[in-house]
Amino acid sequence: MTTTEENYLKCIFHLAFADGKSKEVAAQKVSERLGVKPASVNSMLKKLKEKKTIDFQKYGKITLTELGKEKALFLIRKHRLWETFLFEKLDFAWDEVHEVAEELEHIHSQKLIHKLDEFLGFPDFDPHGHPIPKKDGKMVTLSKSLLCDIEVGKSCKMVGVKDSSAAFLQYIVSLGIGIGDTIEVISIEPFDLSTTLKVGEKSLVVSHEFAKNVFVV
Repeated sequence: MTTTEENYLKCIFHLAFADGKSKEVAAQKVSERLGVKPASVNSMLKKLKEKKTIDFQKYGKITLTELGKEKALFLIRKHRLWETFLFEKLDFAWDEVHEVAEELEHIHSQKLIHKLDEFLGFPDFDPHGHPIPKKDGKMVTLSKSLLCDIEVGKSCKMVGVKDSSAAFLQYIVSLGIGIGDTIEVISIEPFDLSTTLKVGEKSLVVSHEFAKNVFVV
């Protein structure tokens, strides 16, 4: 498959499983996410259907076939393993790894990826807290919540982010918190839902938007 075809498959997978459960995907959503014209999307969907990776009717809904799901999961596995390698072994910042992994994920060698997984100690999660698909496509799942749903007086541990954009990750770094930190919710402002947190010895005030984008357990 071409790099572009692989990127479409990965996009469709992320849209289909955005809420953790499989659902049909509208072509318009693919167009919006990739920033390409609907006509270009429809042309690519025809190619993917010919390769038996999706089921698709013109201007209808898209579903991944088992073959398509398998290929998408392998792409995601490669991407998240490369992110982990860059972060843990090459000291890339966690807001830098995504862009580089976008290029590395298109290396097709299964042996290389298995060796990379072994070298890293078979990690379950990438630097952003996203589960890494195993060789058989299965992923470890956590019963996690969003920080905005934690009650005042409760403590939790940060395990991931919903927003993986470089700007949001850089903001988290500027606050001095990260994956694995214990967070206590001190108070929530009724007016704008801004939240006061205690992380270690520090007290922080964060926006509701921030709290909506941090996963905790």
